[in-house]
Amino acid sequence: MSKSTKKKSAAREWGDALIFAVVAASLIRWLLLEPFTIPTASMEKSLLVGDFLFVSKMHYGTRFPMTPLQVPLTHQKVWGTEIPSYSDAIQLPYYRLPGFSDVERNDVVVFNYPVEFQYPTDLKTNYIKRAIGISGDIIEVRGGDAYVNNELAPKPVEMQYSYDVITNRPLTEDFFYDYGVNPESHYNFSDGSGYLVFATEEMIKRLESSPVITSVTKHIEKNGGDSTIFPDGLALGWNRDNYGPLKIPAQGWTIDMTAENVMKYSFTIEKYEGNENVEVKEGQLFIDGQKVDSYTFKQNYYFMMGDNRHDSLDSRFWGFVPEDHIVGKAWFLWLSLDKYESMFSKIRWSRIFNGID
Repeated sequence: MSKSTKKKSAAREWGDALIFAVVAASLIRWLLLEPFTIPTASMEKSLLVGDFLFVSKMHYGTRFPMTPLQVPLTHQKVWGTEIPSYSDAIQLPYYRLPGFSDVERNDVVVFNYPVEFQYPTDLKTNYIKRAIGISGDIIEVRGGDAYVNNELAPKPVEMQYSYDVITNRPLTEDFFYDYGVNPESHYNFSDGSGYLVFATEEMIKRLESSPVITSVTKHIEKNGGDSTIFPDGLALGWNRDNYGPLKIPAQGWTIDMTAENVMKYSFTIEKYEGNENVEVKEGQLFIDGQKVDSYTFKQNYYFMMGDNRHDSLDSRFWGFVPEDHIVGKAWFLWLSLDKYESMFSKIRWSRIFNGID
């Protein structure tokens, strides 16, 4: 005698399929790959605004969610609203599965923006930069060039700087576009004599060959302090083009808390090391009211910089990226759209399925 089975309604079947799809997509996004879009020009020309890429969670090891109470497939807000998509009532400790590799120098890395303290660690805004220095390295910038452990760091093939471009007449958007400079990468001088242009060396050489260009000067800041530079550019005399030397903390590294080290590392110790009641008084560090003469770091850190060196908000301005903020490795492009073009011209066909170096 056969048992009769009740057939599922169409609505039930669609509901089950939707639940399965959400669960499958959530698992893939958490364990394997997460899509990411390039929103700013900080990595041009290596990565362009409108590039769509996949971030590999597998390379450095999948990070377990630290904020488990959140709407699936969201980040910070519910889609199209200002409603938070999570609750921070439960916060789990940091744990990462074994990966294929550690973060290596010059990897292009997606990470949570460290100084966005209004969100839990894993829900801070995702940033993408190049890991110029890893734990234990000494980072320095001299005249705009990055040095790691006193050696000139490899330069990305299409690294950009800013240039003062003086012209003998006003130039159009089409002129710059023909030379590979997008509308968000050049600005008129207030006196009308020329432009500030973000470009690669190759682009600048092409511009210099134009008869309308009278001079081109690389815009490198001279020695001198900048108050916007981490950790205290004004006191240390550092700026974006002349920076350091600064050693990147590594797990297990112990330092004496001299006045200089307090200046360089107290922010990191306070914000990312899980310490409470951290204070700096008269160049000395206090934790829970006790003066600290030496400190041993609890995790690894990284120094990130954008390939568009003069148009990048990076570690020179806000400091080190802690290991527990690492999301994954930028792996390959699956689509690239140029917002200044129309219809099928919007697709940058030559970039699709390119790997990221």
